[in-house]
Amino acid sequence: MFIRSWPDYLYESRKASFPRKPLVNVRPMSRLFSTFLIALFLNNWAGNELFLQGMAQPAGRTAQEQGEWVARRAQDRETGADGRSLLRMRLFDRQNRVRERALTILSLKGGAGRPVPGDRSLTRFTYPNDINGTGFLVWEDPDGDDERFLFLPALGRVRRIAGSETQDSFVGSDFTYEDIGGREFNDYTYTLLDATSAWTAPGGSTHPAYRLESRAKDASARFPRVVSLIRQDNFVVVHAEIHNKRDELQKVFDVKKLDRVDGIWTVLEMVMADSARRTRTELVVEQAEYNVGLKESDFSRRELERGSGR
Repeated sequence: MFIRSWPDYLYESRKASFPRKPLVNVRPMSRLFSTFLIALFLNNWAGNELFLQGMAQPAGRTAQEQGEWVARRAQDRETGADGRSLLRMRLFDRQNRVRERALTILSLKGGAGRPVPGDRSLTRFTYPNDINGTGFLVWEDPDGDDERFLFLPALGRVRRIAGSETQDSFVGSDFTYEDIGGREFNDYTYTLLDATSAWTAPGGSTHPAYRLESRAKDASARFPRVVSLIRQDNFVVVHAEIHNKRDELQKVFDVKKLDRVDGIWTVLEMVMADSARRTRTELVVEQAEYNVGLKESDFSRRELERGSGR
């Protein structure tokens, strides 16, 4: 696995304290974290009132047709034209020791009538110094294979991430390249397992949810099956159980904080836990902006190689 061959600087954090910042100026973040797992937090509604409202019934007669309808709605939900966000990543090892990192994420939505044919994203680490400048660029291609590029400033070069590596660990975390950079909708099949499930938010409120199974078409996928809970009111994935090749539950994704800002549901806190490695990774959005006017040139290989934070 490629991640294991990286220099040690990608795994060791300095002892300096991580710069703490409050959750201020939070605006909706981009579609980057909406393509598969990443979801959003607490709403302000009370109790079970959503159960009293009529929810849209999935289109289609078969469980597969209904599953594809739900998955498509989750992928295509409104998340704006572009976004810029500042996040904190905390990595816990099996002894519960923690390493902390800071990163920025830029994203640009693609599609018909937009500047680019497919979504683009640029992730760059800014803290600590030994990983500062490390970047990850994704160009989604709706008609072909996505392109993914990793820039390692210590080596001074860009490395293309092969399709076979998309489910490898992203910079030593419990998230994969696919989790961070998005996955191709047509690389999976979908089945609606239950249209009457429910999800209980961290604050205690309960919300109707779809229970959806996604199966990778690639037989060699490291994590070929995922069972997700998708809220029916906003089509955000709020929980996911990720199975390995032996169909063992290995990783669990959970939303810890989600809010609706300017009418758009926004990821604020999430966690991915790996039972096999006995590790977990937390991501917290500290600042985010939405519709900031990013351009195609902000997602070029030259921009990736700049290797500096914004």
